Amino acid sequence: MNRKVIQYSLPLILIAFFAFTIYQSGRKEKILLEVLTKSLEAGHYEGYKIDDLISGRLYKKYIESLDYGKRYFLKSDIEIFEKSKYKLDDQIGDKSFDFFDQTVEIINKRQFEVEKIYSEILEKPFNFDKKEQFETDPEKLDFPKNEKERKERWRKLLKYQTLAKLNNLLTIQENAIADKDTAIKVETFEALEVEARGKIANDYKEMFRRLHRLNEKDRLSAYLNALTASYDPHSAFMPPKDKANFDISISGKFEGIGASLQEQNDGYIKVARIIPGSASWKQGQLKAGDVILKVAQGKKDPLNIVGMRLDDAVQFIRGKKGTEVRLTIKKPDGSIVIIPIIRDIVVIEETYAKSAILQKEGSDFKTGYIYLPSFYVDFSNRNGRHCSKDVKLEIEKLKHENVNGIILDLRNNGGGSLQDVVEMSGLFITEGPVVQVKGRYGKPYILKDRDPKVQYDGKLIVMVNTLSASASEILAAAMQDYNRAIIVGSPITYGKGTVQKFVDLDQMINNSYDDVKPLGSLKLTIQKFYRVNGGATQLKGVEADIILPDIYGGIEIGEREHDDVIPWDEIDAANYIKWNNPVAGINNLKEKSEKRVAENGDFNLVNENSQRMKKQREITSYSLNLKKYRTNRKKLKEESKKFDNIFKEKTSVSAYSLKEDLDRISGDSLKIAGAQEWTKSLGKDAYLEETVKIMEEMK
Repeated sequence: MNRKVIQYSLPLILIAFFAFTIYQSGRKEKILLEVLTKSLEAGHYEGYKIDDLISGRLYKKYIESLDYGKRYFLKSDIEIFEKSKYKLDDQIGDKSFDFFDQTVEIINKRQFEVEKIYSEILEKPFNFDKKEQFETDPEKLDFPKNEKERKERWRKLLKYQTLAKLNNLLTIQENAIADKDTAIKVETFEALEVEARGKIANDYKEMFRRLHRLNEKDRLSAYLNALTASYDPHSAFMPPKDKANFDISISGKFEGIGASLQEQNDGYIKVARIIPGSASWKQGQLKAGDVILKVAQGKKDPLNIVGMRLDDAVQFIRGKKGTEVRLTIKKPDGSIVIIPIIRDIVVIEETYAKSAILQKEGSDFKTGYIYLPSFYVDFSNRNGRHCSKDVKLEIEKLKHENVNGIILDLRNNGGGSLQDVVEMSGLFITEGPVVQVKGRYGKPYILKDRDPKVQYDGKLIVMVNTLSASASEILAAAMQDYNRAIIVGSPITYGKGTVQKFVDLDQMINNSYDDVKPLGSLKLTIQKFYRVNGGATQLKGVEADIILPDIYGGIEIGEREHDDVIPWDEIDAANYIKWNNPVAGINNLKEKSEKRVAENGDFNLVNENSQRMKKQREITSYSLNLKKYRTNRKKLKEESKKFDNIFKEKTSVSAYSLKEDLDRISGDSLKIAGAQEWTKSLGKDAYLEETVKIMEEMK
């Protein structure tokens, strides 16, 4: 039977109907695959059809997701799988899950086999006098040829992990003896070796417990995400629970009880933290350390959640504002109590913008500081929290404090709302283009600040680092192109220059398929953005005007480290008028900063540590000989000692909470303590100290 199932619409994409046949009508997986693949082909920026190119990418990514370490599959398994490497596009076209079903069957079998292997290997002591090496980089290994070779690989892995654990136990005991610490019982080498193997055995027991709880939905999600990642690194399939968690992260709020939970190795779910101001905090009985045994919806019968996966348990604990949940709790003293909690809106304050005053010792110069962890937005509520509105409020508060300049800190800010970054940029410039956006079809269009009012026209610095991405790069690039601000930080930012849209897959099928809903969502890359000067930030990122040593310099981070990325290009520049009072003498500011950085011991250590980490990353093979291993570890520990206290000392800059904020939290001891801890940490931030010095020298 032919049915018109999907109606698809995206910006700059023609509305289209896709007619196709659903084999075995009602099978959710087939409908999900159909809707997902049609959405990718119709809506993705690159416009790839699912062909041999995508099939090869899908195969590679999916096999890596199943067994990246090459510890489960045998070479013979891979030879079987490779027959389908360039046929997955045909299977997808036929709505066939033959390859998927085959891999799931074999990976489950291989994991069951390995579960027996690890426990068998760990039953006997290792010979740590033997000279042998263990290779840790899977890319330098092939899949084991047979079960004997696989067992040997696991023997070396387990020996390596036991060796590391044993070294820690020996070091603790040696230090206790040296310090004459009688609280530590001195054990024989043999006893410590048994303890080390026991700890590794427990780790793997827990790992396999979690593996056994993976179901077909989890495996299918991995398969579909390998497909979406074959288009680009930022397209992704999100099952309903994952989409709900994403919405929480981007909005900074959710409906529930306000408790952070942890799944323990014994299958129990423990309360890790109570969020201040939340429903749990107000009710008062639930505490960190409590174990949740059962969950009841109001007066209904309780559901036992012992042994349940954390993500599943959370679905029963969260719920609509105003509804009641009753938790059966085991307290640390062993007592069992039932705690009723009325769910409410839980606000995660750490996700929102906040500000402080920075002052250097002996200086009257006041620098306003705004920390923005992400470009958050509440998509479900037009009147909800928006980062652009919040930053506008922080600017007004800082203006009331008569600051001489403002630092906008976008370090580690991975992006968020495109509309909010346009509105936020408009706070610092007169009306004009902020970013150019180009879809799969048609010409680029310009997102503009249309409000001629400038919220703040004073000195401005934008701080970035390697993890500043997407919307952060749009704002930094716009401020740089307008000569509105100085960009200070890592040499280049992350380099993510694409725009994603969430597609509710339920909206792609008609009402006759209500029985398979919810299908989930597709995060789809639909556009690419460009600076107003015409250059893309994709791959290249934003180059800082004044460079500070990169604390992530020894780690491979950024868009350029991913496979199958969308390439860099450029388009014509937009018509824009640069800031009428541009920053003068940037080269002079840069020279002064470079001189200070060169004389700063901590910054020198950052550069030195980056080089050290790069060299260490190149070493992937390690000795399994105890004496040689311990000698090497001691050498590395000695080398690392000089880096232990980087940025631990108080700088010449002190941070203060704004009077308006202190008045607002007056009487709330938890929030006051949190504010004090935050401003104290700012006072130890050498990057912030150097940026304040740059700010004071700006003309």
